[in-house]
Order: sequence, then structure tokens, then C-alpha cells
Amino acid sequence: GVLGSGDFARSLAVRLVCSGFKVVVGSRNPKRKASLFPAAAEVTFQAEAVKKADVIFVAIFREHYSTLCDLADVLVGKILVDVSNNTEINHHKESNAEYLASLFPACTVVKAFNVVSAWTLQSGARDGNKQVLICSNNQEAKRTVAEIARVMGFTPVDMGCMSSACEIENIPLRLLPAWKIPIFLALGLFLCFFTYNLIRQVIHPYIREQKNKLYKIPIEVVNTTLPCVSYVMLSLVYLPGVLAACSQLYYGTKYRRFPDWLDQWLQHRKQIGLLSFFCAALHAVYSLCLPMRRSHRYLLIDTAVKQAVEKKMTIWVEEEVWRMEIYISVGIIALGLLSLLAITSLPSIANSLNWREFSFIQ
Repeated sequence: GVLGSGDFARSLAVRLVCSGFKVVVGSRNPKRKASLFPAAAEVTFQAEAVKKADVIFVAIFREHYSTLCDLADVLVGKILVDVSNNTEINHHKESNAEYLASLFPACTVVKAFNVVSAWTLQSGARDGNKQVLICSNNQEAKRTVAEIARVMGFTPVDMGCMSSACEIENIPLRLLPAWKIPIFLALGLFLCFFTYNLIRQVIHPYIREQKNKLYKIPIEVVNTTLPCVSYVMLSLVYLPGVLAACSQLYYGTKYRRFPDWLDQWLQHRKQIGLLSFFCAALHAVYSLCLPMRRSHRYLLIDTAVKQAVEKKMTIWVEEEVWRMEIYISVGIIALGLLSLLAITSLPSIANSLNWREFSFIQ
């Protein structure tokens, strides 16, 4: 059974029907909403839907839970699957699932499917995250909902008892929680190196020689800054491992807990490494764009004019040519190796490697 007629309820009904389940949808306006659901799903009033189903997905907002109180007698002994989310983290003192359980103590409430989007339900588990987080105080009810999720093509993950519902409801509201520290670190490094390069390449020539080189700021100064950030970030990926090894050697055991700062550092290594690769990739793109600048063309023309005035046949410097060729070649190889590190750090790739293969690539 599905109570509700919103986007999520419609997507849920479609996926359940496609998975071979018999679905009955409860709506306050069944005639008007029937055309929105698949033909195989029965759309009727909420009271009728509740009578015909043993497992009921409550796909309505928390504010409307109280409207179901009239159905309390019919809901006795049913499994209620709460799929709701909040608009803010920890918006209420108790989770939506716990609130639903308090309204219907004669029912078994299971929290599930709230981390799955309506789009994922429509397109199937092949698109988006396959995991369905499940929690409840009743083990049998959890097994029932887990089997439904498994038949639908998802991977059920048991998160424990109902006290975990609050944490599960907060997951869709978090914006890249593991990336905040690495991003701020990258921005801090970028500002430091950008300021240094700005002083060195723009401000210093203006003060000493009155040369206006502000045109370098958008491309050249940024391009000089990016590799600095990239290799410092890359070094920060491997430095905590060395510090952790030194700590274990110093204390003579690998079972002693690391300090909190080192523990946090170790946990953010993957994000720091991917940001290092991002800066390196941007540096490669910026470098390719250097000859496209109007200022570069003007400098080429100025050089050609000076060569003509001085009646020089060539300004070819063999050493500089070889130096630049080798520099670019090594840079391409380095970016390729960093790309390999970045790709193998992705969970889908890393999970297909055994520990020896992963260590070999590192």
C-alpha cells in the first residue's frame, strides 16, 4: 500500500508495480489522481487502501500524519514504512519515524527509502545510489522491508533500531560533509599562493619599473598558482601516513588511538587527493590556453619586430627549446599518473582492486 499521491508516491508505485508487487494507492481524491499512477495500481480512498495492504508506505509530509489518526483502528498490526525527510537538519526533537510511531503505537514503523530519490525509483537502481538505509525496533518488519527493497533492485542496509532514524533523515540534507575541510584547505592554499604570485608578477614590476601587468591576473597568475596548490595538496595526502607510522613506532604499538587532528587528517586523504587532481587538471587547461591570449599574440609581434629591427635571422636557443620540451613532456606524464591515482581512489574502482594492486598503484 502507498498513502499519498505526490511525486515520490507515484515513482514508488511505478517501481513496485514493475517489480511484480500488487499495489494499492490511498488518496483523498482517487478519481482525480488515478490517471497519475500506472494502470496496474489500484487507486482508492485511504481507508480502503489500508484494509487491503499489510505493508504501507507513508508518502506524506510529517504535518499530515495526524490526518491518518482516523484510520488508527484499521492500521493495527500493519507495517508502516516512513519515507519522509525534513527541510532542515534536526528540525524536530524527534525523528519523523519516531513521531509516526508515537501516533500509532499499535503499528510497526520502519524507516526506509528516504535516501532514494523519485528519479532513482523511476529509472531503477541502475541510476543513482543503490543503498536503502533501514531502521526499526522490529527485526521481522526490517526483514520484510529489506526483502521488498532487494526485489526492487536496491541494496538494503540495516542501520539498527529506531534511534538511528534521526541520523538517516539528516543524510539527504547534508552537503558534502566530508569535503568541507579539504575545500577550505584548498581555498586557503590558493589564496596564499595567489597573493604571493600577484605580488611577484604584477605588483613588484609596477613598483620597480612602472610596468602595468594587470592583464596577467585572470590567466597567468591563476595558472602559476594552481600547480603550487596541487603539489602541496598531494603532499598532504601522504604526509599523515608517515606521521601515523612514526607515532606507531614511537609508542611501539599499532593499537593506540591517533590524536583527533591526525585521525581527521587520515580520513580526509581521498578528498584532498581528488582536489589535488582537480587543480592539476585546471592547470593543464590553463596552460593550453596561454597561446590563445591576445597579450601573447602582441608579445610575439613585438618580438618579431625587434628581431627585424636588429636584423637577426633567428633567435633559436637550443637549450631553452630542449628545456621546454622536456618540461611539457614530464608535466603530461605527471598529470597522467595523478589521473591514475584519482581514478583508483573512486569507490567503484577501488572496490574492484585487491590490497596488493591498490598499494602497487600508490
